[in-house]
Amino acid sequence: MPLALYALAAGAFGIGVTEFVIMGLLLDVSKDLGVSISAAGQLISGYALGVVIGAPLLTIATGNWPRKTVLLALMAIFTLGNLACALAPDYWTLMGARIITAFAHGTFFGVGSVVATGLVAPNRKASAIALMFTGLTIANILGVPFGTWLGQAFGWRATFCAVTVVGLAAFAVILALVPSSQTAPEKTDLRADLAVLRRTPVLLGLATTVLGYAGVFAVFTYIAPLLTEISGFKEAAVSPILLVFGGGLIAGNLAGGKLADRWLVPAVLGSLVVLALVLATMTFAIHSQVMAVIYVGLLGAAAFATVAPLQMWVLEKAQGAGQSLASSFNIAAFNLGNAAGAWLGGAVIAHGLGLGALTWVAALLPLAALAVAGLALRLDRTPALGAPVSVPS
Repeated sequence: MPLALYALAAGAFGIGVTEFVIMGLLLDVSKDLGVSISAAGQLISGYALGVVIGAPLLTIATGNWPRKTVLLALMAIFTLGNLACALAPDYWTLMGARIITAFAHGTFFGVGSVVATGLVAPNRKASAIALMFTGLTIANILGVPFGTWLGQAFGWRATFCAVTVVGLAAFAVILALVPSSQTAPEKTDLRADLAVLRRTPVLLGLATTVLGYAGVFAVFTYIAPLLTEISGFKEAAVSPILLVFGGGLIAGNLAGGKLADRWLVPAVLGSLVVLALVLATMTFAIHSQVMAVIYVGLLGAAAFATVAPLQMWVLEKAQGAGQSLASSFNIAAFNLGNAAGAWLGGAVIAHGLGLGALTWVAALLPLAALAVAGLALRLDRTPALGAPVSVPS
């Protein structure tokens, strides 16, 4: 794989840390800024909604720019946004800085996915996307635990200072390694692009992404209470167990990319089936500590095995539209699924079904995604099942 893909992965690493590290710092932020824990939790929702809104808007605004210039501008926004988070004097300034940072998230992954596919041979496009997203998985394994420790030891602002340094480093390696020759601006017509993106199969593809990832986050958002209150682990054991989840993320991400390179449609459908099975059987597994640890790893693998196939699938269905715009819409769909899943999980708990019901309720969502994907396949003229799909870069 070209070194430029590792530069994109470096940017993905920094963005992943910024998105998820706040979960481990909620208590510190709430105490320091004098707000409730629930208010601090809205910093997560605000970020996710910032991605949903910012991904298409910023992609449209930079549509005529060379893609390397777009990536560098996004890393500059990311870096300045994290610096603003570190210096934020109050809650609302921090919220605003988080939203500004989130604007860079969706467009970076959207444009980055298209750049990644242009750097490799046609039969390695999904693997290239998966390699870029490996930065996000490593962020969950290494960056988030380290950032949480740093924030708890030296204050939450220290974590955002550290992520600012990561942003500067990612800017430098993208500048040095991503070739300008592969990142020329797309020649697009915005009205025509939006018309393509309004096609029923494209909308169904985006809905598949939302539903699939809502199932993941309906459980993962509440993984700590699941492990402590149902599996019986002590709180100190949660962080090491989440390392198993991170290992699953990497394995599933790379496997999903390789499968999607060879058999795109079966990879999409199969990954959703596996995700539904893992969530459903996790209902019983979490009552055993050994099985709970195994299933945390399986959840990570099943969750990220869907990423590259779904990203490639939406790009394939949106042929005729600007690839960066289509890709960024799907990144927005992933984050909308994150927010919807967290909300649904909270509703399940609040309305009396309890923590134990989270997994089987969550399993219904990838099954719904599977039904939507099946409908999309019927409505759209797709290649024969299992045939390789070529996506223009």
